[in-house]
Amino acid sequence: MKYILSKTGLDIVNRLGQEQTLCAFDFDGTLSSIVEHPDKAHMRLRTRDLLRRLATLYPCIVISGRARADAIEKLHGVHVARVIGNHGAETDTAQNPRHLVEEWKNVLEASIGSLPGLWVEDKGLSLAVHYRQATQKAEVRRQILAVARKLKNVYAFGGKQVINLVVDGAPNKGDALAAERDRFGCTWVLYVGDDENDEDAFALEGNVVSVRIGRKLHSHAKYYLRSQVEIDELIDSLIRLRDQTTSV
Repeated sequence: MKYILSKTGLDIVNRLGQEQTLCAFDFDGTLSSIVEHPDKAHMRLRTRDLLRRLATLYPCIVISGRARADAIEKLHGVHVARVIGNHGAETDTAQNPRHLVEEWKNVLEASIGSLPGLWVEDKGLSLAVHYRQATQKAEVRRQILAVARKLKNVYAFGGKQVINLVVDGAPNKGDALAAERDRFGCTWVLYVGDDENDEDAFALEGNVVSVRIGRKLHSHAKYYLRSQVEIDELIDSLIRLRDQTTSV
């Protein structure tokens, strides 16, 4: 992985400023920092202002693990071209497997709902089983996965002290990103994420500049930012490049 704000990295950012580029972002851990509870997540004022300006210069989308309505609320005042929720599965026309998700939730709560520090976030098309507040995190994670393996039609994957449960075969972030690239007719893509659930987007083929928040040895991302706060510098660079291009 190369540092995207290095000279070499900024050369590719410069290319993005010259091309028909789709700018795509995860929300939690990317546009906002990771917090103790998802409800407390928010963009810094500077990030919000920069994203608002970026969205006037490039087609911009957000692909979040959150429910789509929740992500839209977190973005209030920032009008991006598209918001996709539930790890890529939730769009305007997405089918809602509500009965299946409710079954999972009932099984989880009956089996392990009393474990200290565990709570289940219901996002309509998926569940997030949080264990950040558990004292015995490794054991709680093991028990979550043991129950998940017994659920019907489920695909489970990890995150930052959370296990996500989605319908097996549902569109992922990579699928959503490819569809939006085609919809906007873009030849280049910037995707910035921070977690395991962003790997499908990082792995998308083509002219994709994939950026991970935090360097990781085993990741499909080609570039990285050292910390979440550096998202502001990356977005600011994209704005300045497009401003220079349009002013010529």
